[in-house]
Amino acid sequence: EEIKSFFKSSPFKFVETPGDVNMALEREVGDKLVRIEWQLTSPFDPDMDAEGGDAEMDQATELCVSVESKTSGAGMIFYCSSTRGEDHRYVIGNVKFFANAEEKDSASSYHGPEFEDLDDKLQEALDEYMAELGMGSSICDFVDAMAVDKEQREYIRWLEAAKAFVE
Repeated sequence: EEIKSFFKSSPFKFVETPGDVNMALEREVGDKLVRIEWQLTSPFDPDMDAEGGDAEMDQATELCVSVESKTSGAGMIFYCSSTRGEDHRYVIGNVKFFANAEEKDSASSYHGPEFEDLDDKLQEALDEYMAELGMGSSICDFVDAMAVDKEQREYIRWLEAAKAFVE
């Protein structure tokens, strides 16, 4: 139900492939493509289970929010993680700027300074920009829910494939 209502009120399109751990939300804002990417996560915390505690997990989901000009290929990537709470549901770790696709995909390119080390006004401005792109609590709720849901769906798919192979 929550997922259906999310899609009714969201301009984002959900992108996933069976068998692939990656998921994304995409939308266009003017001449820019906005893509929020994350991976499935286990619903259980092995440390909690070993300690005899509740194994259900309230873990953060790592996600990347990329904004890319469709004409120039330049853009930025916000490296974030979701957090628990009512207000601000995500924390920005770094912000990477890139001039083109090659720089964007380079594993050795600079990922920017730690976000918390930036001037407060710059942090605020980048945070407001994220909100303009559509990043907010409902996105984080969706990302967290889908990270666990995808893991469960892939596990069932894996069980069915293993059973079919063995039989």
